[in-house]
Amino acid sequence: MVLPVSAATSAYANAAKLLNQGGKPAINQVADLGGGDFAKMLGEAVQGVVDSGKVSDARAMEMVNGKGDMVDVVTAISETELAMNTMVAVRDRVISAYEEIMRMPI
Repeated sequence: MVLPVSAATSAYANAAKLLNQGGKPAINQVADLGGGDFAKMLGEAVQGVVDSGKVSDARAMEMVNGKGDMVDVVTAISETELAMNTMVAVRDRVISAYEEIMRMPI
C-alpha cells in the first residue's frame, strides 16, 4: 500500500501537534504519576520520528526542485520507515502489556 506524500506530511504534522499541544501534554501527566523517565524517553522517541519525517520531507522536496540526490532521499525515507516501524512495535508491546495487566485478577 502506497500513501501519498501529503498523507505522510499530515501524519508528521499531527504527531508534532500532539507533542506541542497547549496546556499540559499527556506525556507530562504520566511524568507526574512517577513515570518520568519512561515518559521522557517515549516523548523523545516520538520527537525523533517526527524529526526524521521532516528530514525525509526536506530531502524529497530538494529532489523535486532538482537540488537533491536520490541516494539522500532514499536513505532519509528508509530511516523514517525504520523509526516508524520501531514506534509501532513499541506501541503494540505497550498495548499488549496493558491488556495483560487488565486480565490479572485483583
